[in-house]
Amino acid sequence: MVFQNKKGMSEEDIKNHFITPAIDRHWKNRYAMEAKITDGKILLRGNMATRQKPLKADYLLYLGPNHPIAVVEAKKNTLSVSYGLQQAKEYARKLDLKFAYSSNGDGFEEYDFLTGRERTFSLAEFPSPEELQKRFCAGANGGQGLNETEKKILAQPYYSSQTTFPPRYYQRIAIERSLDAIARGQKRLLLVMATGTGKTYTAFQIVYRLLKSGTKKKILYLADRNILVDQSIEQDFAPLANSIHKINFSKDDKNTISSYPVYFALYQQGGQKEENGDETENSTYQSHFSEWFDPDFFDLIIVDECHRGSAKEESRWRKILDYFSSATQIGMTATPKETKEVSNIDYFGEPVYTYSLKQGIEDGFLAPFKVINVTLSISNGWRPMKGQRDIFGNEIEDRIYNDADYDYKIVLKSRIEAVARAITDYLKATDRMQKTIVFCASEEAAERMRIALANQNQDMMQKYPDYCVRITGSDTYGKGKLDYFISVSSPTPVIATTSELLSTGADCKMTKLIVLDKVISSMTSFKQIIGRGTRIREKDGKTHFTVMDFRHVTRLFADPEWDGEVEQVEGFTGGVPLSVSKSGKPGGLPNPKPIVDENGCPVKIVGETISIYDTDGKLLHVEDVISYTKQNVLKNYASLQHFIRHWKGTKNKTVIRDAFRKLNIDLKELKKSQNMGDVDDFDFICYIVYGQKPLTRKERAEQVRKKDFFSKYSGAAKEVLEMLLDTYKNDGIYALESRDVLKLADFSRFGKPSRIAGYFGGRAGYEKAVQEMENELYEDGRVS
Repeated sequence: MVFQNKKGMSEEDIKNHFITPAIDRHWKNRYAMEAKITDGKILLRGNMATRQKPLKADYLLYLGPNHPIAVVEAKKNTLSVSYGLQQAKEYARKLDLKFAYSSNGDGFEEYDFLTGRERTFSLAEFPSPEELQKRFCAGANGGQGLNETEKKILAQPYYSSQTTFPPRYYQRIAIERSLDAIARGQKRLLLVMATGTGKTYTAFQIVYRLLKSGTKKKILYLADRNILVDQSIEQDFAPLANSIHKINFSKDDKNTISSYPVYFALYQQGGQKEENGDETENSTYQSHFSEWFDPDFFDLIIVDECHRGSAKEESRWRKILDYFSSATQIGMTATPKETKEVSNIDYFGEPVYTYSLKQGIEDGFLAPFKVINVTLSISNGWRPMKGQRDIFGNEIEDRIYNDADYDYKIVLKSRIEAVARAITDYLKATDRMQKTIVFCASEEAAERMRIALANQNQDMMQKYPDYCVRITGSDTYGKGKLDYFISVSSPTPVIATTSELLSTGADCKMTKLIVLDKVISSMTSFKQIIGRGTRIREKDGKTHFTVMDFRHVTRLFADPEWDGEVEQVEGFTGGVPLSVSKSGKPGGLPNPKPIVDENGCPVKIVGETISIYDTDGKLLHVEDVISYTKQNVLKNYASLQHFIRHWKGTKNKTVIRDAFRKLNIDLKELKKSQNMGDVDDFDFICYIVYGQKPLTRKERAEQVRKKDFFSKYSGAAKEVLEMLLDTYKNDGIYALESRDVLKLADFSRFGKPSRIAGYFGGRAGYEKAVQEMENELYEDGRVS
């Protein structure tokens, strides 16, 4: 077929008539068009979240399922053949592919990442899958080619089923780089992937392909919490359920334990209670491994969350790895530690792949967040009065107490109540059923906060007895509710107060509010806590989350290492040394913390600022949604009179509502946040933008009833208008103007809408009557 006006064709026509046929010749059913790479970043503006368009490649070429090898970018014929190559190379680098192509329908331009060579060739010369695979295998490893183990693993497909999802691009890269390193004999690997990006799923695919290819036969997966082990077995590793054994040395049979290919176990810290409250199963855990297994029994060990205390040279975790030193060992973490005392990198080496929180948010795979910094009247310090005593009658040490002391060295009841009230007010203004984690100074503080929140939410506690629970290591009841808290389908518990237990590992998919009421100096801990909210559940209504900060913890966003290599921040860590009792009584019990009641130290909230940070931790703007709304309204309506004339002159008010939505302002939600759900959008805008006293819909409806508006109508027409006024009072102006309002059950006794319109002489008469009633509604003397 000859095309006379190729230069005038659109890009889509060029693809359909020239590029696709050239690719399809050899790659039939092995390529994807408009292949989505990312989900599109979620932007927070006003009080709404919107997604940017996802990043897409014109063509992705696959050697096999989930094994892309090349990207092709198409351009119009008015551009050169090579015009799209830079874009193709950018996508290829992001996807870790070795071949990039550009075409304008005349031919192809190729860039080979293996050799650095660029060349141009005709449409008919586009390489086949066999050719690209041969070039890839020969050019890998700096031109040395793939070894036999690499080829064997490469040939093994990913696990797939109707209930699983294909790996995202970064998961695929992490899997392929790990498998490649293992195949080349690397013994220690580190994977750094932000919380919520699927580390366990990535580990599962690595394990699956190594087992199926026969490269590894005995695999040990180590974690330091039962919940992490159980989550992994029940969720991501479920396809291997029949091949998995969870080690329990107190119950296992030493003679039969060796028959499984995959083992899960806890790496313990000498049998003592850990800081997260998880009890160890026995005190000789590492020695059991050496008694039950030969040093070369396992050929692969995966260490989950390898940032926690476990990177220390003297830790039990390290002793287990040292005992199985012949095995390949993979460390996985969201927050690598690198300090004078602790180093993951020193043990595992530089990461084979890193996918950061910043990348996750930019790609739209992780949720962005707002920060509410709450200032209390004692945020800058509190000093007791001379001789002031606590509730025990003990004199309080005369000094200035601050955020590093509250709940650690002194308990101020009024402060606890103020924090609980601020949390409750926020939930009431947004959504009282949104999953919330409150991080407290200690387990004791978590219990005091639970009580305060329960009292602030008695109506919800009456309806849902587990609305607010404490979930800490020592709280058996609370730990029993953890699965329900992290469940997407279980509505309660809603609020979990904790100290350490929920700071890492727990898969809290629906967490929408994270409250910081503890001192956090460690960047590692901070990033782990922020990670509790980063999962997106768009279909369930979660696109972003909020951090409410009572301790100025979010200053860490300003740290230049916020999303880079993390260093341990020196300073207060929240530990409280126990003092010896002055009484000299046996046992040396510590003095109790001073507890000050509400009268001894009244605390108030004196300010809130709502901020949004970019992925580098830089402050984008003070969010203050009201100011944002006011600013945008004033751009279009400089005066109150201007706005009122526009409102009254617009027959369909949904046009104005939709204009606000285009500015990412949801007036309904904004009114809800200000406890003004009973006022019309008109009054709300006049109030927040122009400072006018608002009238409720009920008050406006009553004003109309007091006038003689209805006197000109009689019979059914008058009754219909009175009922329409009730509709406005209950549901607002948009319901009144709706075309379907007359289809509501309340109007059925008057007949069909066409018959109702007949009471007014026809449709035009009905619409005129409604418009006149609207004019009466908004005729309140604000503008001449």
